[in-house]
Amino acid sequence: MSNTCYLHTDSEAYVSCTRCNRLICPDCMISAPVGFQCPQCVNNASARTVSPKMSLGGSFNTVPVVTKWLILTCVGIYLVSLVFGGVNGFAATFGMVPLAIAQGEWWRLITAAFLHGGLLHLAFNMYALYWLGPQLERLLGPVRFAAVYFLSALGGSVASYWFSPVNTVSVGASGAIFGLMTAMIVVGRKMHADTSQLAVLFGINIVIGFVSGGIDWRAHLGGAAVGALTAWIMTKGTRETRNQIQWVSSLGVFVLLVGVAILRNQMILGQIANLAP
Repeated sequence: MSNTCYLHTDSEAYVSCTRCNRLICPDCMISAPVGFQCPQCVNNASARTVSPKMSLGGSFNTVPVVTKWLILTCVGIYLVSLVFGGVNGFAATFGMVPLAIAQGEWWRLITAAFLHGGLLHLAFNMYALYWLGPQLERLLGPVRFAAVYFLSALGGSVASYWFSPVNTVSVGASGAIFGLMTAMIVVGRKMHADTSQLAVLFGINIVIGFVSGGIDWRAHLGGAAVGALTAWIMTKGTRETRNQIQWVSSLGVFVLLVGVAILRNQMILGQIANLAP
């Protein structure tokens, strides 16, 4: 019997692959937990390796890229606002101003969620996003997480649009952050985790929003409600049916928010028409 490597027939081999038992030369020996393996067995094992999926569609190996880009976007916009017109100028141009939205500047419902009124406001929201985002993104996966964040942000803006005076100027990612809080509570309870500390923190921040001046508690409540609803949707369905159930239901939430915003838009325009001489 020839002691040659099965890949390099001109090389002597005295070690066998621990998987296939074929002889391998020093050039083909790849260290394994026990002994050595040949390149072919190592490649086959790598091809069979998959990221462990969690029950809600996420993965332990998920890199929280959505969270990272949300933080970078908010910080970047804040820095740009300091250079071009200041935070107040950006708030007047892109913030949540009901009167401006009613007159056609609908994009403010989204852009307002990426603006901040000061460094402390930015730091608080980004710290909360850094704390909550990666956990929720790994549980749900990046696409589902992005849906929860976007709908929570929109829900906060729509609630503020409905219940704020028409000349209000509101900015901040707080609606989305409160949505992530309630989403984490819903998902945590689904997974039988202890969410009591997060629930207490959520309650404290809701109270602070009511008793402190200059805080848009309407956006907090709106974002929290939509975040909880969207997260609940993301826990429904089996592995085979959840995509259809979740995305159709999430689209329904989006359509509902748009419809509510359109209704408020008509109400404001009617008020303006009644005030006209």
